[in-house]
Amino acid sequence: MRDFLILSLVGLGALVALRRPWIGLLLWIWLSLMNPHRFAWGLAATAPVAAIAAGSTLLGLLFTRDRQWPLKGAPPIILALLMVWMTLSWLFGINIEDDYEQWSKVMKINLMVLISVALLRSKLYIISFVWVCALSLAVLGVKGGIFTIATGGAYKVWGPPDSFIADNNHFALALIMTVPMLRFLQMQLTGRMAGHLMTAAMVLVAVAAIGSQSRGALLAITAMALMLWWRGGSRWWGLLLIPLVGVALVSFMPDEWMTRMQTIRTYDEDQSALGRLAAWRTAWGAAFHFPFGVGFDAARPELFARYAPDAGVGTPVAHSIYFQILGQHGFVGLALFLLLWWTTWRWAAKLRVEAKAHAQSLWAVDLAAMCQVALAGYAVGGAFLNLAHYDMPYNIMAIVVTTRWWVQRKAWLTETAYEPKRRWFRVPGVTLPKLAGQQG
Repeated sequence: MRDFLILSLVGLGALVALRRPWIGLLLWIWLSLMNPHRFAWGLAATAPVAAIAAGSTLLGLLFTRDRQWPLKGAPPIILALLMVWMTLSWLFGINIEDDYEQWSKVMKINLMVLISVALLRSKLYIISFVWVCALSLAVLGVKGGIFTIATGGAYKVWGPPDSFIADNNHFALALIMTVPMLRFLQMQLTGRMAGHLMTAAMVLVAVAAIGSQSRGALLAITAMALMLWWRGGSRWWGLLLIPLVGVALVSFMPDEWMTRMQTIRTYDEDQSALGRLAAWRTAWGAAFHFPFGVGFDAARPELFARYAPDAGVGTPVAHSIYFQILGQHGFVGLALFLLLWWTTWRWAAKLRVEAKAHAQSLWAVDLAAMCQVALAGYAVGGAFLNLAHYDMPYNIMAIVVTTRWWVQRKAWLTETAYEPKRRWFRVPGVTLPKLAGQQG
């Protein structure tokens, strides 16, 4: 039954995508973030569902006029340059054949990000994209939060098997980036009950992140909570509620969780932390000796033995988005990676200023603020996790870029022809403002 449902949704979405490629894009996002096929046991588990979604979206993109040139503005251009540099890094790396699969995977993800930038032309498309991104992970987070509460936090929460976020640490960071997006959606809801349900979802997602027992997630969720309080709009209530919720969640966790979190202060005595420091030394040394980088696998024992021979602990895995990129793609790759997120942050900041000028774009102020909160959580939590190529932060970049373009075009005045009919958007509790000159 589960396989039939997944395959039916994929088949129907792929057919619709031939006429409306933005639907295919939403299908791709659902499959890549939630990985529902990983929870199936039959044909859906092995069928190329992601390839079907991507292929139908590309075909639809070729024949639609409802698109825009994606390489316009700093963030998407920098992403394209990073893709070129990563390809050079792979070609000049240590082992082209072994790294091909990872190169192909990363290129497909980034290509779909650029397609997102090309297709998200209207408010409907952008908000639908946010809904799918947030709910794809929120469903898993709510399930994990309930599990954590039911078991008293005695067991770790894991992500979808055989996915980017299968590891408990990676899954926790993905959930942390989801909370601000849920908060944005809550700010757009008009029904009180819908708002309460979204609050419950955010709390359960946060519980699941803490229940992962990830130390990096604890630091990331702290940074995210501070940013969420600052950007959330209700600072006095946030100043009261966030510490209370945090204390309640932490006090609920078992002694084993407290013991593990306390090792953050004693990193010099923790073998895992010492191993990460040795891996960072390895990445630094490899970047100096391989100008183009070593390719997509910098966690090689021979590199560890060469650049951190006296470490004696740990594994070659960097456990940091920054040292992961440094080791894999060298200093140029790291510079492009950092520049991508700095420019995305700046675009979000400019979007918050520009969107305040019109009542029709005030929703974009909230979206830009929550995107910054999500990126802050990624920047802090990613310092301790290998998640440099994960979809979600790149999707947030696409959201920021396309929303700013929409505001700059003053779509509610001059581009009404590109606004889809309202019947395509029927999310309970959400009210779209009428466009100038639009009669419903």
